[in-house]
Amino acid sequence: MWPADFPFTTPTTIAVAILVAVMVGLSKGGLGGTMAIIGVAILAMIMPPVQAAGILLPILIVMDFVGCWIWRGKWDLGMIRSMLPAAILGVGVGWLTAAFVSDAAVRLIIGAIAAGYLVTYARSLTGAETPPKEQNPRAASFWGLLSGYGSFVAHAGGPAYQVYAMPLKATPVVFTSTSTLFFTLVNLVKLVPYAALGQFGGANLLASAVLMPIAAIATLAGAALVRRMSAAVFYPILHLMLLVLTIKLVWDGIAGL
Repeated sequence: MWPADFPFTTPTTIAVAILVAVMVGLSKGGLGGTMAIIGVAILAMIMPPVQAAGILLPILIVMDFVGCWIWRGKWDLGMIRSMLPAAILGVGVGWLTAAFVSDAAVRLIIGAIAAGYLVTYARSLTGAETPPKEQNPRAASFWGLLSGYGSFVAHAGGPAYQVYAMPLKATPVVFTSTSTLFFTLVNLVKLVPYAALGQFGGANLLASAVLMPIAAIATLAGAALVRRMSAAVFYPILHLMLLVLTIKLVWDGIAGL
């Protein structure tokens, strides 16, 4: 018997929950954070946004561990060391300022960051192929900070992370494994502020547990697809997904102001 406050009790809410679990799993398997963020937005249509984020956080962490096992040993630890301290600071800033910054404003900021990157990327397509960029500690800290902040407020750390990571032009396996480890660590840090916000009650945790097996299967499917993709296919798909996410974030941000 489900508790009275269990969020998924009608055919519509059950269907939405299953869809979101599949999207989160595929994203954690390596198909980009766009689907996970859109999944949060979809889930927020049937419940308060904070509750939606709270239900998804344990699922994200479990899927992170699945992803880390799949991609173990393939990550770029130098990039993790460059970005993670600032990302943790970004989580702290998000926690401290959560009461003063609206969700709409955050979505608009993240969307604007992603849009700026996509404009730069589109311009690069008109010229010669650009070589991979070198690691830059200052840039890594800046984008790491924004990634941690976006991750806390809306599980939307992907755009800022991708702005820094994609120009490095790592192979799809290295890109996916590094981003998986990075967000695993960031999401673990987020457990403390989310618990402080009261988002790990019995009904929410039960909802997370029900959706976890679905997300796990989708994570394995996403990883299998990434292993078979070349960089020439992987990065255009990633940019297309980032474009979809950018439009969604900017639209929601403007509409909510």
